[in-house]
Formats: sequence, C-alpha cells, structure tokens
Amino acid sequence: MEEHLKHSASSAAIPQSIEGVVESEERDLESNSLIQPLLLKRNRTLSSNPLALVGAKVSHIESLDYEINENDLFKHDWRSRSKVQVLQYILLKWTLALLIGLLTGLIATLINLAVENIAGYKLLAVVAYIDEERYLMGFIFLAVANLLFTTVAAVLCVCFAPTAAGPGIPEIKAYLNGVDTPNMFGATTLIVKIVGSIGAVSAGLDLGKEGPLVHIGSCIASLLGQGGPDNYRVKWRWLRYMNNDRDRRDLITCGAASGVCAAFRSPVGGVLFAFEEVATWWRSALLWRTFFSTAIVVVVLRAFIEICSTGECGLFGEGGLIMFDVSTVTLTYCWMDIFPVVVIGIIGGVLGSLYNHFLHKVLRLYNLINQKGKIHKILLSLAVSLFTSACLYGLPFLAKCTACDPSLAESVCPTNGRTGNFKQFNCPDGYYNDLATLLLTTNDDAVRNIFSTNTSTEYHPLNLLIFFALYCILGLFTFGIAVPSGLFLPIILMGAAYGRMLGIAMNSYTNIDQGLYAVLGAASLMAGSMRMTVSLCVIFLELTNNLLLLPITMIVLLISKTVGDCFNPSIYEIILHLKGLPFLDAHPEPWMRNLNVGELADAKPPVVTLRGIEKVERIVEVLRNTTHNGFPVVDDGIVPPVGLAVGATELHGLILRAHLVQVLKKKWFLKERRRTEEWEVREKFTAVELAERELKIEEVAVTSDEMEMYVDLHPLTNTTPHTVLETMSVAKAMVLFRQVGLRHLLILPKYEAAGVPPVVGILTRQDLIAYNILNAFPHLKNPKSREKGN
Repeated sequence: MEEHLKHSASSAAIPQSIEGVVESEERDLESNSLIQPLLLKRNRTLSSNPLALVGAKVSHIESLDYEINENDLFKHDWRSRSKVQVLQYILLKWTLALLIGLLTGLIATLINLAVENIAGYKLLAVVAYIDEERYLMGFIFLAVANLLFTTVAAVLCVCFAPTAAGPGIPEIKAYLNGVDTPNMFGATTLIVKIVGSIGAVSAGLDLGKEGPLVHIGSCIASLLGQGGPDNYRVKWRWLRYMNNDRDRRDLITCGAASGVCAAFRSPVGGVLFAFEEVATWWRSALLWRTFFSTAIVVVVLRAFIEICSTGECGLFGEGGLIMFDVSTVTLTYCWMDIFPVVVIGIIGGVLGSLYNHFLHKVLRLYNLINQKGKIHKILLSLAVSLFTSACLYGLPFLAKCTACDPSLAESVCPTNGRTGNFKQFNCPDGYYNDLATLLLTTNDDAVRNIFSTNTSTEYHPLNLLIFFALYCILGLFTFGIAVPSGLFLPIILMGAAYGRMLGIAMNSYTNIDQGLYAVLGAASLMAGSMRMTVSLCVIFLELTNNLLLLPITMIVLLISKTVGDCFNPSIYEIILHLKGLPFLDAHPEPWMRNLNVGELADAKPPVVTLRGIEKVERIVEVLRNTTHNGFPVVDDGIVPPVGLAVGATELHGLILRAHLVQVLKKKWFLKERRRTEEWEVREKFTAVELAERELKIEEVAVTSDEMEMYVDLHPLTNTTPHTVLETMSVAKAMVLFRQVGLRHLLILPKYEAAGVPPVVGILTRQDLIAYNILNAFPHLKNPKSREKGN
C-alpha cells in the first residue's frame, strides 16, 4: 500500500498541512489526485519513492546530472580536445542560441497571426448579427465557435500531450532546479502547445498565450540541443558536445527567456524573467547568450510587423514592438500621488494572495473532476467555454449606452469593427457600450482599451466593477482546465480594472491619468500573485514605453510583493507543491540548522557501496534490488602514502547507475581481478555512449558464467564527487546542493580510523525536502525548536 501526500502551502516557506490517503496499487495512475501526487512510503527512516504529477499521470521523478562527471574517460576526452574542437563547442552554443531565438520568434508570430485572424473574423461575424438585431443568432454563433476551438485544444491536450496543458512554467522552474520532468519538452508537446494555444485563445477563454510561449521556447531549445525528437534524432557529430544535462539546462534557459520576449516583445524583460523567476543557476556567459536569443526574437518580430503593416496579414494589427503604448501622457507627480500608489500596492498584494489561495482550492476541486477520466476533462473545458461565452455576450446588454464625446470623430466613436475603443454593440448611432468595449474583443485588445489614456470619462465605475468581478471568476475557473493557458494576461486584466477604478475615485486629487492607474494596478496584482519585481518592472516599462512610470512602478511592485509574501507563496510555488515536484527553495527552513547531515544519514538505510574491482554478480544484484542512481566506490586493503596500512580504505569516487548498466551491456568483463589499462576503457566506451541514460537493467542479459567475472570500475568512476562532513547542518548542505546543481552529495565521517567506513551516507534531492525530513524527525515541528533555530 502507498500513501498520497497532499501538499497545501500556507506560507512562503512552510507547507501548512500534509495528509496521507491510502490508495490501492491497482488504481489507474492517471486518476491520481492533483493534490496528492507525491507517493511516499511511511517509515521511521528517511526514504521516499519520488513520484509526482506530470501532465495527467503520476510519473517517476529523477534528478538531473548537472555535475561534471570527472572519470578517466572524461579527463582524456577533455585533454585530447584541440583548439578547433573547443571553437566548435563555443560556436555551437551561439548557433543554437540564434536558432532558439529565430524559431521562437517565428512560432510566436504564427500564433499571433492565427489568433488575431481567427478571433477577428469570429467577432466580425458576431457584430454583423448584432447590427441586424439577430441577438440570439449572434450568441449561438459565438458559443458554437468558442466550443469548437476549445474542443480542439482540449482533445489534443487530453489525448496526445497532457503535459501541454497549463502554462508549463512551474515544470520549467523544476527542470532548471534539477528535476527531470518527463515528456515536458517533446515534439508532440510542442505541436500540441502551439495548436492548443491558438484554439484556447481564439475561443475567448480568460487565459493568455504568454505562459505557453515560455514553454514553447523551452521545447524548441530542448529539441535543438538533443538533435530532434527521440525517435528521429540527428546524429550530427557536433551535437555530441550538447549531450549532457548541464548544457541542455542553459539552452532551456535561453528558450524560456525567448518565450517571454516573444510574448511581451520585451527582450531585457525576458532575460530578467529567466534570471529572477525560472533559473536556479546563472553565470555571465549564460546572460550573454540569453540576451542574444531575445535580440533575435525582437528582430524576427520587427520584420514581420513591417510586413504586416502593409495589410498582408489579414486582421493582424499595425502595432509596433510596444504592445500597450502609453507614452503620449505627460506624467507629473505631487505629494498626493504617494497615497494612491501605496494603496494600489497594498491592494495588489492582498488580492494577489487571495487569488493564489482560491486558485489553489479550485485546482483541488478540478482534480476531483479530472480523475474521473478523459471525457470529464473535456466536458469541464467545454462547460467553462460555454459559461465564458454567455458572460462575454450577455453582460454588455446590462450596461447603459453612453453618448460619444462630440470632440471625437465619427470614425472613432462608435466603432463596429473588431478593434476600437468605443464599441457600438446594441447602442444607437452616436452612442457606445463601454462594457462591450472590454468584453466583446480579444484579451490583447481589452488590455489596450483599458490601458487607454486621455479617456477619463469612457468607462463607468459600475461597469468596471462588473468587468473586474467577472474576470476574477473566469480567471479562477479557467486556469486548470485541460488546455494550454497562461496566467499573465488574466491577472493584467483584473489588476487594470481595479487600478482604473481607483484612478476614477482619485480623479480630482491626482495628476496621474486613469490609464496609468490601470497599468499600476496590473503590475501590482502580478507582483502580488507571482511575486516578481525586477523582471516585471522592466517588462511593463518595455510594454508601455513610458519611462516616467518607472519610479512609481518600482514602489508598487515592492509593496505588492512584500504584502503578498505575508500570506502565501507565489502561484508557481503553489503549483509546484500541488504537483509534488521536489523543488529546492533558495532559503532553507530555520529548523534545518538544528539538524546535521549525519543524523539524516542515520535515518536512511545503510549506504550501498561497490569495490573498485567488483564481481559482475554483485553489480547485477545491486542494480536489480535498488533504485539508487549513484554508488560510492570504495577500495580496501590499500597502502596509503602516509600512516598505517592496517585497515586502510580509500573512497575512490562515485559511479552512476547508467554507467554500470553500460558496462553490463558492453560485456566489459575481466576473467581475473585486476586493474585495467587506460587504453582498454577508451577502446570499449566513448563519452557519447556514457551520456545515454535510457538503458535499464531489465534490458540487459547476463549469463551465469559472466556472473563470476569481474569489472574494473576505476576508469568510469567520478573521482571528484562533492562531499561534506557529517557535522554539517542540513541548511548549509541544502544551499550547497542547490547552488552547485548536484544529484548526489556524499557524507564523510568526522573521524578516520581503522574500521570506520570512508563514506557514511549519500544525500539526494528527496532527502532535503522539508516534508520528508519532518516525517522522519517529527520533533522538529515543535515551535520551540524553530525558535531556537532562528
């Protein structure tokens, strides 16, 4: 029997409640609860079965090998590289960075063109019915079209690529943190993400394409780095340099930055987003390549915008790189403006944390529905689509028509086209419907309309309140259905609505335009929910093209993030906890300083070690009876350079499970116990072969005669593994583990003497997860212990 854990994050650092629910082993893994993904066996020891919800199924989770495996083969390969090969390696990195930016820009343009044209022609048809006063037919057409687009997106996600549903950003964060999330970056996922995003956004659902574009950029980067899909990989000689997790991590970071750049046309903001939000490990060389990738994205977008400005792209607009330009407003400050700016920041932090809290509850509710099967997932998506269509079409009928300002030209107010700031809808000539201006349009145009400046009398406060309440409801119930979805745009719309309402309330006391209040409100809610500051500030600066907004935007973001952190974690951290992905936070728990790694080693089963020259039978036994991915290699009976030889042992290093399986597959056996020569291992293995991780012990056959033979593990052993003394605190070990990007951390004894093993334990990612530690050491839950730790 296994237990499911229910992660419920209640603060920025410590999960509030974790429950176990006994489930049957025969139960379909796809029906496992989203809130109970991590399957652990309850023990007195610190052990776990690393399973987590990825896509629609509970999957076995492995860590990534970001550490350089310095065995004899690697050292020889590194020494033998010529200057030409080093230049090839550097050139390949920059070439892939260029291709990532180029392809991400092309696909983002494709998605934008498709959404603008599909949604545009759909809305034009609806407006035509309204002009003819065939209101029922207008609703039927809108609802059926939206249901069709939603069906396409949902069926693709449910049946072909469950990992394409949602934004994908939490899984990218986990991958860059060192968690191997399976099937997240495949070719099928990429295709479904592209088509599904077009369908979901065209359906008018309250979601954006920004999050999916980040995932799309990461998929492109991963596929380029590995030479294509798994079944059709390009065996190009140069690509062997990228056949490791470390370089693939850098490529996916470039892909994530390019995705943000493509979504917001914000190159610097994309780089900062990768640095602040998704990347765990960073260096200056990576900064240059991500910036290069985002620069390529901007060039591609600029080129297509020039092409489309001639009218050759259908209904695609003529906008430049600045999506929501508010630079026409001359901004001046006075001391009275400090008060509303602070209020917006506080409201954004409170509402952002409330949004995170209720979204957490909705996701748990949706999982109870989704676990009933694929049909229920599709029906849930269709129900949300139908409800959205009814609200978007029906609510504008409740708004009163407003007379157009006489100073506006007839071609500006009212408008009947797809775009425009004064939609006529059902109003007579010379009047417009402000609620229809916000609802009966695409999400991008809704943002432009609500951000519009010098329009202080355009929107009625009551209609803004209706818009805000509606998008709060739609934002909560749309995210979590089985379609690609992003959180950025719904949160921007909600924040802009209450920002504009506050601007109307402060109209007589401030010099700040209402459109700028909407921008500040959007920024505050995003900071209150996602807890980003620097990257978000630059993204909004590049979005709006108004440098004068910078000081007050910074104040709003800092206040919103601070207030939100007082209540719960960011929305992406909550999703990570719900999925059970073993993400290591940047800051360890205070009580982790009260525990040392030696105590963790004592709570685990004894460490499994191998000898430098090991019998094949022993290797097969270890591989078949354990799931460990690394084994210390220990030699005894050696003669040390100094000291006594009696009982002396040597920790030669760490050998990976994948390398042991390769040894068995290649039949690299010895008939006698002896050390091999350096040329022997190079004759049998290549660095490319040792980089493979797919082979399993069940796929290897070993005869009874071979069981009696030997293997020299010394040439394949990483002789420089990271080690810590058993007296080191868990907090310090966790920081080291995370920052270096480790998969294994060896624990050495404090004292060295005859009979004392050279290694007393191994720490892995699962051993440093707070819940697992508290499960083995329940006394640490005592508040008094935490106070001492502080």
